[in-house]
Amino acid sequence: MPKAGLNTDRVVTEAALMTDELGLNQLTLTALAARLGVRQPSLYKHVESLDSLHQRIAVQAKEELADVMGHAVMGLSRDSALVALAHAYRAWALEHPGRYHAAQRAPTPGIVEDEAVSARMVQVVAAVMAGYDLHGDDAIDAIRGLRASLHGFVSLEGSGDFALPVDIDRSFHRLVQVLTTTLSSGEVFDSGDRRHTS
Repeated sequence: MPKAGLNTDRVVTEAALMTDELGLNQLTLTALAARLGVRQPSLYKHVESLDSLHQRIAVQAKEELADVMGHAVMGLSRDSALVALAHAYRAWALEHPGRYHAAQRAPTPGIVEDEAVSARMVQVVAAVMAGYDLHGDDAIDAIRGLRASLHGFVSLEGSGDFALPVDIDRSFHRLVQVLTTTLSSGEVFDSGDRRHTS
């Protein structure tokens, strides 16, 4: 029996849930239509294609992750903010693996909503980096390093690739400790890659 009140938001929300259960790459319009209790052509009233659906899921996922990170760091600064952000990021990624995968998608040029929410995600992390007096290119370097570290860890953890018998929470705590220590020292941004004039 078809589900009543089918609209674009409902289609995208249900698809996002499916990605968490099955994986983003396993999502098909055929399976989504069956889950919603409609024929596949009915979906085209709400989404143009599978790629369009992926893009909509990505925007929704980025909005959720930006909210999670923003709430985590509210009222905090420097190490306490970075620690809170890192743990909130990891928890959300592990709880929503399909949506997390979708959130890694680069913003689609010309899609204002996607560009805006992608920028908001960066702004949350940039505000944390500002607490370490990192701005401009230095902030971008730090944001990229943080993202690479967190994404690498949660991706390996989520796929079950940490097989050694050592507590994973302990390892993550140590990783975050290294990140905060490095940023607090400021040494990584002091010389070598900067030109000084006298």
